[in-house]
Amino acid sequence: MIARNPDADSSLPYLLRLPLGPQGVVLKVRDTWPRTAKVYAHRADEWPTEPDIIERVAVRSCVRRGAAVDLVLDRSREHRSQFVRPRRRSSPRRPHRTTPHHRRVAPPSTRC
Repeated sequence: MIARNPDADSSLPYLLRLPLGPQGVVLKVRDTWPRTAKVYAHRADEWPTEPDIIERVAVRSCVRRGAAVDLVLDRSREHRSQFVRPRRRSSPRRPHRTTPHHRRVAPPSTRC
């Protein structure tokens, strides 16, 4: 589910709810889906009580694999995404979203 972020001061205008765990994982994101580049995401405190839903799509699969979460949606195009939490000690632990294309063309040393 993707909703508008109720925090008007935030530079991340959307909220995304991943079906992981009993309450799910809520992320603030810059764009609704990674179409042309990686999309920055940041963990949100909670899902709003009355969200302004932008898009609701059925989930085929949502699996946590170490520092990454693989998400597959039930639609024909733009259906795969991966959320990756950086592992370097110098970087803050903030997730970002990628697509299969971005993972394939990335240099081997930077792939997650």
